[in-house]
Amino acid sequence: MSGDTDLIKLYSARILELAADIPHLGRLDAPDATVKKRSPLCGSTVTVDLCLTDGRISAFAQDVKACALGQAAASVVGSAVIGTTRAQIEAARDALKAMLKQDGPPPAAPFDGLEVLIPARDYKNRHASILLALDATAEAAAQAEQAHCA
Repeated sequence: MSGDTDLIKLYSARILELAADIPHLGRLDAPDATVKKRSPLCGSTVTVDLCLTDGRISAFAQDVKACALGQAAASVVGSAVIGTTRAQIEAARDALKAMLKQDGPPPAAPFDGLEVLIPARDYKNRHASILLALDATAEAAAQAEQAHCA
């Protein structure tokens, strides 16, 4: 029974609010890069389209088919991503991974809202889904930078 209680606590009201209100849902008509990431464990997917202008994300869209935790992470990412650089996204991804797997601190602003996912540390089977949005965004930013340099 305590396992059920812990799972209920994991899906806090804030996580459910974030999952219900994901910014930038959909797809871009002419992205500089598109990346789809899938969690093999649960089948969650996130597809990210983005455009870069002067090294910063100027347009962003995401198609999110994930559990509530993956949706909450995508919501925070969508709220913060416009105007960020590839380096900021990669730093947030690395910090989120460390927060989940090594009890590290939450990512720095503007991705500090990901701290809401600290209770998911104990649920290793959810980590990949939580990381999808930042993994896809980081890879798309790298692809877009390469396309601009080509």
